[in-house]
Formats: sequence, structure tokens, C-alpha cells
Amino acid sequence: MPVKTRKTPMRMCVGCREMKEKRELLRVVRSPEGIVSIDHKGKAPGRGAYICKSEACLTRAVKQKQLERALETKIDDSVFERLAEEINAD
Repeated sequence: MPVKTRKTPMRMCVGCREMKEKRELLRVVRSPEGIVSIDHKGKAPGRGAYICKSEACLTRAVKQKQLERALETKIDDSVFERLAEEINAD
């Protein structure tokens, strides 16, 4: 009997539009209440968008409003600042 290999979940980065493994990306989520935050576990309820852990992708996503479009809401600058801190910490 062949051994089952697990399928690795893939997600698209809103900055560079590349498909990458889910665990390599940061998830930003808009909760049902409309609060935008970073989802570290990847299981928070709400509409999610993924972004690479690179400043170039974040800059592009902010400049082209990719993240706002993906989450269908206006995003406060403090969220972008927290994302930048998170990316620089890694």
C-alpha cells in the first residue's frame, strides 16, 4: 500500500502574486466585526489575505492597495506599521 503524502497548502501573496506555501506567508484578516489584524495561527475567522515576509511585497501591496482590495475594507496605517515590524523581526 503506498504511503499517502500530505498536500502542502498553497496561497497567493497579494504583493508579488506568487503562489507560496501557506506557512511561509503572513495572514492578515478582517474579522466579521471589521477589525483588521495579523493572524499568527492562520485560523482566525474572517476574510484573510496573505503576504510574503518581505518589505518589497509589503510596499507594493500598500502602494497598489492590494491588501485593501483583498480584504474589501480601508486599512489603518497602524496595521501596515505592525506588518512592517513583523517582517523586520524575522
